[in-house]
Amino acid sequence: MIVKFSRRVSRAAPVLSRSLYSGQRSVSTAAPKLKVERPLTSEEIYAREDKHGAHNYHPLPVALERGEGIHLWDVDGNRYYDFLSAYSAVNQGHCHPKIIAALTAQSSKLTLTSRAFYNDVLGAYEEYVTNMFGYDKVLPMNTGVEGGETACKLARKWAYNVKGVPKNKAKIIFADGNFWGRTMAAISSSNDPSSYEGFGPFMPGFENVPFNDTAALEIALQDPNVAAFMVEPIQGEAGVVVPELGYLTKVRELCTKYNVLWIADEVQTGLARTGRRLAVDHEEVRPDVVILGKALSGGTYPVSAVLCDDEIMLTIKPGEHGSTYGGKSCGLPVLLVYFQVMEEEKLSENAQRMGEILRSELQKLPKDIVTTVRGKGLLNAIVIKETKDYDAWKVCLRLRDNGLLAKPTHGDIIRLAPPLVIKEDELRECVDIVQKTILSF
Repeated sequence: MIVKFSRRVSRAAPVLSRSLYSGQRSVSTAAPKLKVERPLTSEEIYAREDKHGAHNYHPLPVALERGEGIHLWDVDGNRYYDFLSAYSAVNQGHCHPKIIAALTAQSSKLTLTSRAFYNDVLGAYEEYVTNMFGYDKVLPMNTGVEGGETACKLARKWAYNVKGVPKNKAKIIFADGNFWGRTMAAISSSNDPSSYEGFGPFMPGFENVPFNDTAALEIALQDPNVAAFMVEPIQGEAGVVVPELGYLTKVRELCTKYNVLWIADEVQTGLARTGRRLAVDHEEVRPDVVILGKALSGGTYPVSAVLCDDEIMLTIKPGEHGSTYGGKSCGLPVLLVYFQVMEEEKLSENAQRMGEILRSELQKLPKDIVTTVRGKGLLNAIVIKETKDYDAWKVCLRLRDNGLLAKPTHGDIIRLAPPLVIKEDELRECVDIVQKTILSF
């Protein structure tokens, strides 16, 4: 059964009145009445969201109601392979039983204390995650973009307190094509007009260099006021853009040479997605700051983490940064279970092996339609040659019709990123769906 707002009440509410004394309008606090109606069709679900929700997304037309493992089901009972994984937030698959059990158990006991008090689970998580990744401290936040904001604040504080950059002169360098969210700071580092156009003025002290260009990076880092270089090891939203081998090693060398912090944005690439715990592990290099997010909670709630050593983390003092929900009690056991699942089920190893098979098979697609195949682990993309008859959106619609869900980015690129628990026979079935879909054009 679906619960929805009564049409009659929604037309009449809210009730507005004007105060005789203040001249201000007041809104009735009476809640809309609810009534139980028949289950909605997919089209009705689309129409309801379109009417009452902001138009800041353009969803693929499919109305989902259930997920399990690598599969999703819509309200009509159709089953799909999930090849987006909620932008890598469900690396462990949908509704992993161990993760859901941990969330349920903790939520029935204690959900939130805020950071005004200690609780009995935060320290266990902090100890585990810092030991796993080899950093002194972790600062828990909620969303990936909050992790990026936290890293920028830490870099600026470190620049003033440790490096000796003059007050309010610190700069942070970003790579062209970066994407780490849509806050004012995040769009200030973007060179994508769809992110920043119409939202200025922008954050000062942010500059860009080309991605995968260490010569340009070195020129930028020679400015003594540069605090940090923040970069995704593989650019996700830009279309799974993989730098050449050795790029990350050179980034490490240059940041060390010029006393600049290297911030690795591993929100999408981290936690086994690319075939290693972190994408930087492919070159065995250690950033000064690592940002994690998305998959940390198994897709059950927003969570992120910023990892660094004491010299950086302890520049921020009590009251200078935080979040009411950062480090919330209900999810901390979930985070520990995620890491256990990642290790016990060998998600990194599976992502590495399945990714090699996937890219090998995708390379067989006709080049006059699929011009490029790229990726690492199970973070992959294909580039569609757009014509008057088809584009990436139309390909995704037909993939949906054939039982596989993916989403375009930047018009001609389709990300292919299934949950990391996918098995080889399932992967090959998905490859057959992709091949059948592409050949149908």
